[in-house]
Amino acid sequence: MGNRTEVTQFILLGLTNDPELQVPLFIMFTFIYLITLVGNLGITVLILLDSRLHTPMYFFLSNLSLADFGYSTAVTPTVMAGLLRGDQVISYSACAAQMFIFAVFATVENYLLASMAYDRYAAVCKPLHYTTTMTTGVCACLAIGSYVCGFLNASIHIGGTFSLSFCMNNEVHHFFCDIPAVMVLSCSDRHVSELALVYATTFNIIFALLVIFVSYIFIFITILKMHSSSVYLKAISTCASHLTAVSIFYGAVIFMYTQPSSSHSMDTDKMASVFYTMVIPMLNPVVYSLRNKEVKNAFMKIVLESKLSLGL
Repeated sequence: MGNRTEVTQFILLGLTNDPELQVPLFIMFTFIYLITLVGNLGITVLILLDSRLHTPMYFFLSNLSLADFGYSTAVTPTVMAGLLRGDQVISYSACAAQMFIFAVFATVENYLLASMAYDRYAAVCKPLHYTTTMTTGVCACLAIGSYVCGFLNASIHIGGTFSLSFCMNNEVHHFFCDIPAVMVLSCSDRHVSELALVYATTFNIIFALLVIFVSYIFIFITILKMHSSSVYLKAISTCASHLTAVSIFYGAVIFMYTQPSSSHSMDTDKMASVFYTMVIPMLNPVVYSLRNKEVKNAFMKIVLESKLSLGL
């Protein structure tokens, strides 16, 4: 613990130092977080309460909602507090905890999206064998595997980051304890830790994208062979919400990691981080509820039952 205890806290410099922007941004992020909270927890509760939604697709969706809620909650309250108070002081252990929780749930979401792609493949390409392919055991294994990968990935990143020495510089040029933003403050050789970060992140993203890509190749081949327009449209609608969620999530990731170094700036990182830490968790429940009749019907059923129980 010798050199690592030289820094006992970090200072998050936040999104902006402009006092005129801090209150509007606080209001906007509060609104976004409330939608995220209500949307994701609402979908989870709907799926639990409505037996018609006890299917593999909605099982994965409820876990996706929990992941969205988890990594948004790890970051957004810190951002809001920073906007109210200016620079946000965060302890060494709190920074590590925030980094760990965010890394766990972001990785879980990555693998859940891959699991959902496999589920869509089974539903469209092998509909007659769907119930025997996507059994309760298989779904549980895929979900548990996503969480295990999340904990392993987060442990690698946290171990690599906080095994470094932090000396005098403790100002994090970010609005939360993002791994690269903290790692760059180290006064020791961080080459191995940076390589571990790059390799682990690259493996997780490429593996999940490969599963999604292969699944959708088979799905599109199957759809093109369909002769009935109603079956064709049903297959498209089955995959539309998931494809939208995949495009939003990996679009942000690809934007972050494919910029040329000459145009890469901390401000650009912050804006991209706002999108994938706050906006994406808000958009996912909107995407799945607006395009999904079953979710709408379950919501209306709960509303009607609530009215009847209240005698309205």
